[in-house]
Amino acid sequence: MGMHEPRQVSRRGLLKGTVGAVVAAAAGGVVGYTVRGADGRGADEATSPTPDDQQGGTPIPMSNDDMDRAAEAVVKAFPAKTEGTGGVPLEYRMESGVRVFEIVCQDVKWEVTPGQKLEAHTYNGMVPGPEIRVVEGEPVRVIVKNEMSQSTSVHWHGQRVPNAMDGVPFITQPPIKPGESFVYEFTPGPFGSHMYHSHHNATEQVGRGMLGALIVEPKDKSLEPAFDIDYTFIMNDMLGGFTINGKGFPATAPISAKAGQRVRIRFMNEGQMSHPFHLHGLTYEVFARDGYLLPQPFRCDTINVAPGERWDAIVVADNPGVWAFHCHILSHVEGPKGMFGMVTVLIVE
Repeated sequence: MGMHEPRQVSRRGLLKGTVGAVVAAAAGGVVGYTVRGADGRGADEATSPTPDDQQGGTPIPMSNDDMDRAAEAVVKAFPAKTEGTGGVPLEYRMESGVRVFEIVCQDVKWEVTPGQKLEAHTYNGMVPGPEIRVVEGEPVRVIVKNEMSQSTSVHWHGQRVPNAMDGVPFITQPPIKPGESFVYEFTPGPFGSHMYHSHHNATEQVGRGMLGALIVEPKDKSLEPAFDIDYTFIMNDMLGGFTINGKGFPATAPISAKAGQRVRIRFMNEGQMSHPFHLHGLTYEVFARDGYLLPQPFRCDTINVAPGERWDAIVVADNPGVWAFHCHILSHVEGPKGMFGMVTVLIVE
């Protein structure tokens, strides 16, 4: 998602000669039991397992060989195909100098990992909702129609909008009831990586998919560092467990870059937990937080993204290989049956 979609990579080309490296990417999983989720299913039945200590699962013995086979199998399945792609750029029309978007709130079944279809609340039938890309200082109108069975609203997270457009029911507006519409109008600012999401029954609605990226491009593009690839990374930790852009490993999408390219990664946390994202073999050049340019950019390989935060980083693709890219709270990414949840890879060719 983002300005440039990550290129599709064949499974054979991705994994040839790299299975060992990727399997070792998030080493440190607990040995000797199967995790059971809140629905009582084990990791072999639920493709995005949840940690035993969080969900009250029951330990079930596994042999070392069984663990190795399971870990290898899930890596070989990556990138697994699922129905639905979130974060597709939202089309707009111009009306008297105003950029007009339309969003429909819908309840749908969303496939998080292969075979794991869950009830989701969505914008335009996708998780995350469509990417809204606007320009600093150019007026915007967003028409929101509610086709769900419960009321909702939309908050423009990080934007300095007029109070009446802030999207908080009973503080700035009435809730948008089923069958009704509401029109939001504002002039985007500040520029940078921002979000939009429900602010009504938000634990459920945002947790189950009512979230999306709001990208505000600066009038003066020279204010931001140059990049070749633009990738948005939205984290959530309710619908289907731990997800990146609405999918859990092995259904997450890889990022691919050619040697020397500059990859911009927009980290956005729409979940309820902090997620420290670690990139193997490469370096972040972090230059913005919550859309605001840092007075002094810094380098690191792990960036902690708290709920509601956005961080922007450039990664220079200067080290060839298939590099693991994952949350470093290990119970969010790996267990005895291998990797799951908030895991993907960055491929440098």
